[in-house]
Amino acid sequence: MQIIENDQFKAEIDEHGAQLTHLFNKSEGFDYIWNDDLWPKHAPVLFPAIGRSEKDAYFYNGQEYKMPQHGFVADQDFKVEKNTGNCLILSLTDNEITRKYYPFAFKLTIMFSLNLTGITFKFNVENIDNKDLSFSLGSHPAFNVPINGEGTFDDYQIDFEPSGLTLKQFEIVKTPNPYRDGKIIKLNAANGSHINLNHEMFENGLIIIENDGIQGVLLSSSKTKHSIHLSLDDFRYVCLWTKEGANAPFLCIEPFAGLPDIAGHEVELMDKEANTQLQPGQKKTFEYMITLR
Repeated sequence: MQIIENDQFKAEIDEHGAQLTHLFNKSEGFDYIWNDDLWPKHAPVLFPAIGRSEKDAYFYNGQEYKMPQHGFVADQDFKVEKNTGNCLILSLTDNEITRKYYPFAFKLTIMFSLNLTGITFKFNVENIDNKDLSFSLGSHPAFNVPINGEGTFDDYQIDFEPSGLTLKQFEIVKTPNPYRDGKIIKLNAANGSHINLNHEMFENGLIIIENDGIQGVLLSSSKTKHSIHLSLDDFRYVCLWTKEGANAPFLCIEPFAGLPDIAGHEVELMDKEANTQLQPGQKKTFEYMITLR
């Protein structure tokens, strides 16, 4: 386990999966990140797939490859490149296990950097192969709601920035696992940008929103002075999720660069909707900041 901290915050990151497991407010002694066996994860990294692939598989050059839900990164041990005390850099390169799922040479580098207002995540994907590669990348942080035990889940709200947006979401079907059905529908949000949280809204599972001009998303409540804000400039989609049917006291706010499959459609990887493609030697960086109060 790696620890980074400053005067305001302390973060714990597991090298196994490069997963942020705790993010403490030091002055008030509470954790922003979910920790409970009801959902035994915290902030998984999603690579090179997001969600479930149809038949848990995909095709590449006509050959079928298995792909676990959200990819394979959660089961990989990352190398510690550097820990300066308030900044941690972890990396993963392809290996015998990853190549069974994903026949590409790559390097994934993740930087966690604390500042006096929160934490920044920076993901860098590098194609070190001699052929093009295609991938999705996402971050899956689960936040305790209520924050610091103040209020209840239903007392909280999500606000997208800037206000007045006309946002859309992908219709989800269960088979019994949640997949997209290929339809895009209007997001049910007041003034286009405001959602009052309740557990019933997650009965169908995840809510994936197309980032049509979203610059940030704010989780807040009148019951607390604390809030959580995510910047989203580098991510085309954002997903909201909590464990359905459980009245779970957490909410995942997930920046996505990629999408789950459409039900019934096993895809050719190089044609996969919303994926990023890199030519040999190319790199792509995705960054977002969590600002905390």
